[in-house]
Amino acid sequence: MKVVVVGASGTMGSRVVRYLERDGTNVVEASSSTGINALTGNGLDEAFDGADAVIDVTNFGSFGSGDALGFFKQAGANLLKSATKHNIQHYLALSVVGTEGLVENDYFRAKLVQENLIRASGLPHTIVRSTQFFEFLSGIIGSSSDSRVIRLPMVRLQPVAGDEVAAWIAKLIVEQPRDSIVEIGGPEAASLLELANELMTITEDGRPITADPNAPYFGVSVRREGLVPSVPAALGKLTYHDWLSRTLRA
Repeated sequence: MKVVVVGASGTMGSRVVRYLERDGTNVVEASSSTGINALTGNGLDEAFDGADAVIDVTNFGSFGSGDALGFFKQAGANLLKSATKHNIQHYLALSVVGTEGLVENDYFRAKLVQENLIRASGLPHTIVRSTQFFEFLSGIIGSSSDSRVIRLPMVRLQPVAGDEVAAWIAKLIVEQPRDSIVEIGGPEAASLLELANELMTITEDGRPITADPNAPYFGVSVRREGLVPSVPAALGKLTYHDWLSRTLRA
């Protein structure tokens, strides 16, 4: 089986490539570092030629910065055009749990547009919505800080290790397309405040931290359970506590 990983040099793409290669899959690494550009379309036809499946883990900058909508619309159109041309039998894309409730934020609105483009393409597909990666929680918490205190929104998360998401993606791509959304999350749900307290304790960060009912999540008001998967197809085994301990030991 030949699988093209678009965004192969990124945080998730590099992990997915590792799991696919471990399983003996023929992998084409598509990224700007290999001369393949989803935004311009350069190199896509060559990369997709003879491929059975495509994994789209492209990403754009950080939340709320730049033209994420323009990126995902153009890159999505290029990828789907080439995938259709080359009769790709399974198109899998990574998205975010709760995306439809976060569309006031430019990044999440762009992700929903990306999902809709895939659904409208007619390609056999699977959309994998993941909860927040453990690796990104420090940045999520830090985005809520000012010079005096960290004020967190009163939401619950069910974060997951990036490696476990990558392993599931590598497993799902060789299965039949779901033509629907698959949700993936971690083993435990907790309030963002609880997760932050654990992070601050283990890293000996003494900054004051509090939950604020008026604090937004990346500029958006989110319901308390809006970022927790409703019907997860898979749950991770590694807890945030164990991941933090392993990371600090490493």
